[in-house]
Amino acid sequence: MKQLRTHFDECEFIQLVQEASEKEEYKLVALYENGKIVAVTGFMPMITLYNGRSTWVCDLITDSNNRSKGYGKLLLNYVEEWSKNHDYDVVSLSSGLQRLDAHRFYESKVDYDRVSYVFLKKL
Repeated sequence: MKQLRTHFDECEFIQLVQEASEKEEYKLVALYENGKIVAVTGFMPMITLYNGRSTWVCDLITDSNNRSKGYGKLLLNYVEEWSKNHDYDVVSLSSGLQRLDAHRFYESKVDYDRVSYVFLKKL
């Protein structure tokens, strides 16, 4: 996760994961190979007027030394199955504008549609 969320130290990360888990039902799932974490996803169920009952993928990262091995797809498949099993019929996520490789992955490898931009204002 440090490769994706470079701005957090370990203590801040653990604190936010604990708070998000307690308040937002955030789930953190890791994929292991030979006892080592090779990919991680964090997601949470949501109910919104635009997506109804949906799952938001907050985080998805494969270790930089283990990309293009299908790990990201396996984790998204897990999120999709979890969502179906819990009656959530949409999975969505946002991806930084600069992450062109990720966008190709979402559109061509896992069949996600590009449907909107996400806007942010820091307060």
